[in-house]
Amino acid sequence: MNHRPPWAVTFRMGTDALSKLNVGAAATWHAAGMSRAQLTQLTAAGDLVRIRYGIYATARIIERAQRDPCLAHALEVAAVTAARTHKGVASHHSAAQMHGLDLLRKPTDGTVTLTVPPGTHNGPFRRAGVVHHTAGLPDGHVIKLYDVPATTAARTVTDIARTTSFTEGVVVADSALRERYTSITELRRVLAHCDRWPGISQARDVVEFATGVAESALESCARVSFRDHGLPPPELQVNILGREGGIIARVDFFWRGFATIAEADGLLKYDGREKAIAELKRDRLLREAGFEVVHFTWKELFSDPKRVAARIREAFNRAILLAR
Repeated sequence: MNHRPPWAVTFRMGTDALSKLNVGAAATWHAAGMSRAQLTQLTAAGDLVRIRYGIYATARIIERAQRDPCLAHALEVAAVTAARTHKGVASHHSAAQMHGLDLLRKPTDGTVTLTVPPGTHNGPFRRAGVVHHTAGLPDGHVIKLYDVPATTAARTVTDIARTTSFTEGVVVADSALRERYTSITELRRVLAHCDRWPGISQARDVVEFATGVAESALESCARVSFRDHGLPPPELQVNILGREGGIIARVDFFWRGFATIAEADGLLKYDGREKAIAELKRDRLLREAGFEVVHFTWKELFSDPKRVAARIREAFNRAILLAR
């Protein structure tokens, strides 16, 4: 994913006075050389779009944002900070959206999260749709995404892991590791810098539990649920061999000592009759090879996690009996 597309778009309305901008307050456009009349004309023509009160973006960048959700949220952040003296840095869930990381609970559309340094006057941020935090922002924790200052992936993971639930932290940490936006080493470095910050103990636990092998938010949540219900840690993304040595399937979770497989069924797994038939055939081959197979969905994991864990334990018991 390209996080650094060209940001500037040049407008010409018969003059050379227009500067290169993508989004800004009316005063910013005026300072760049655009008259009030030109601002009105461009907006009426659809070349400029008002995205928040007094904030305008080019139609071209709006069109690109419709194809790129990371850019779309960067525009939301830019719109909030455009007219602010103390602009702040996109952090927490805003930074996660700009990086393209998985989130267990995505904020309401239009909600922007910013971090400002200690001592910053926060009054301007106390408005609907803007969440602000106060914390240190060393240079190594801030980068630019789409020309908008944001916390690094490692700092973003740390912030979410220390201010939300353990499960939410694991979802974003697994995603950042899977996409290689950060590493365990970098995460530990940020944790060390944020030592004694509120919630840092939970953030450490999240980082130690995180893995880049989990392939979805559902799998990340399942790992936490398995742990919470006393199941032994499974192997992740394992190729299972049949009796003749060929690979039958690559499975989400595998308890080798119990010959048991668990599969997290997201919405896309059964998108179509052919895929459903292929899944049934795959399960049959796995069972013929001597493995127990348990499937579970988002709804099952969150509505009755104890039952999902019980079904897996039942599979353990069946495998033990068959092995005798």
